[in-house]
Amino acid sequence: MQNEKLRIYIEGTLFAAIAMILSLIPIGIGSSFSVSLGTIPLTFFAIRRGMLPGLFAGFLWGILHVVAGTAYILNIYQFIIEYGFAFTCVGFAGYFSQTIIKNIKENSLSSAKKYLIITTFIGSAARWFWHFLAGVFFFGDYAVWGLDPITFSLLFNGASMLATIAVTIIVLVLLFDRASSMFVPKSKN
Repeated sequence: MQNEKLRIYIEGTLFAAIAMILSLIPIGIGSSFSVSLGTIPLTFFAIRRGMLPGLFAGFLWGILHVVAGTAYILNIYQFIIEYGFAFTCVGFAGYFSQTIIKNIKENSLSSAKKYLIITTFIGSAARWFWHFLAGVFFFGDYAVWGLDPITFSLLFNGASMLATIAVTIIVLVLLFDRASSMFVPKSKN
C-alpha cells in the first residue's frame, strides 16, 4: 500500500514536470492571453489518480514555475494566490475520477466522457477563479481601454481560461476516444 502511494506521487511529480515543460511553449498573445498547455497532463493525471494526488501535482506545477524562473511575483500574497492556490486547484479535475473510472470499467463510455468534460471544467474553473482574483487585486492597475479591474480580469483571464478549457477538453476527448483505458490505472491484484 505504501509503495502504491509512493508510485502515485512520483507519477504526479512527473506529470507536474511535463506540465511545466508544456508551459514553456509560447502560446499567447501579449502578456494577458495564453493557452495553458500544462493543464492537459495535469487534468489527465487528476482524472486518472484522483483529486488529492491531482492537487499535489498541481501544487508542484506552481512551484516549478518559481524554480524555472517563469513566475511573475509582485508580492507574497500574489505568489500564494497564483502559484500556490491557482495551480493546485487544477487537481479538482479529479473530483469525478472514481465515477469516470467506474464508467470506463463498465463500458459506459458516453457517461464517462460526459464526466470527463465536466471535471475538466471544474479543475480549470477553480484555477481561473484564483487568477481572476489576482487580476483584480494585483494587476488592476494594468487594465486597458479604461476597463475597471474586475471587468479587465474577467475578460482577459476568462478568455485565457475558456481557451485552455476548450483545448484541454479537445485533447482529452481525443485521447479518451482512442484509448479510454489509459484513464484507468493498473491495479496490483
